[in-house]
Amino acid sequence: MAVLGLSRGGCVLGRRLAESLGGDFFACRGRMAAVIAEVWANYREIICIMATGIVVRTIAPLLRDKYHDPAIVVCDEQGQFAISLLSGHLGGANALAQRVATVTGGQPVLTTASDVLGRTALDLWCRDLGLTPGDKAAFTQAMGRLVDQGTLTLWSRYPLPDLTPDLQPVAERATADLLIDSRTEGGGRAALLHPKALVIGIGCNRGTPAEAIARAVAATCDQHHLAPQAIARLASIDLKQDEAGLLAFVQQQDLPIDFYTKDQLNQVEGVGTSAAVQRATGAKGVAEPAALLSAGSGGTLLVAKMKWTDVTTAVAEIADPLGRKDGKK
Repeated sequence: MAVLGLSRGGCVLGRRLAESLGGDFFACRGRMAAVIAEVWANYREIICIMATGIVVRTIAPLLRDKYHDPAIVVCDEQGQFAISLLSGHLGGANALAQRVATVTGGQPVLTTASDVLGRTALDLWCRDLGLTPGDKAAFTQAMGRLVDQGTLTLWSRYPLPDLTPDLQPVAERATADLLIDSRTEGGGRAALLHPKALVIGIGCNRGTPAEAIARAVAATCDQHHLAPQAIARLASIDLKQDEAGLLAFVQQQDLPIDFYTKDQLNQVEGVGTSAAVQRATGAKGVAEPAALLSAGSGGTLLVAKMKWTDVTTAVAEIADPLGRKDGKK
């Protein structure tokens, strides 16, 4: 957290807030633009003790979107008001404004419609359930409809958690405002929300580069109309724990990966077998059983093994991805 003060009084309050909230204090007189640029790149929460206008003018060139911009709270030097200015929900500015007001004894100022009207904050709800909007524009429109109408209908391929009254489940996909699905088929005006529901099983030849694995995973998803955003993790045999290309792909995609021994893989029933794979690894198969093991209890094989150049893929579906975001029980 960065706390910025401009005037003498603002610096006094800024130092107090930094000490109370565990942040770093910056005095900005004469170098406001330089300090903002520095903290923008290095902090996810920024408190500015100064006029709202100067903050708006200074941050304007830095703005990107609510998924990337830091939380900005503006406070007067008397601490009477803590204004959630930017990234109120996902960035946490609303919560930060309340924390600031608790320290100063002032009033948090929140202007997000969902908070004012008591509606579900869809962006936070999705974040908490591990849901990724397939189309940000459609998702923004859905949030607007929730504010205007007071309710949205929701269809899910997976078991739903308890819902707030303004989110109403429906049995027919075609009638829903929101669709929770790992598939990419659209629903007209409905907003697609992708849960972390898929496990990609990977087998590969020694020395396979990350680019080849990326192409195989992308082609697998494309051919079966699966959303890459719905991939929860990868899975393979423990012999691949030092496979440079596979590890590079995992790092590039920021995905976890589970590894299993040949004995664990051989215990999985109902999967395809390969004599060549068994000779090379001791396992009757890799991609399918690894994906199923990683998907956990109730997981199903969604895509049987597919062979690509130097890579084999398979896809398992987690039974209850909304119950626990990693899908494991």
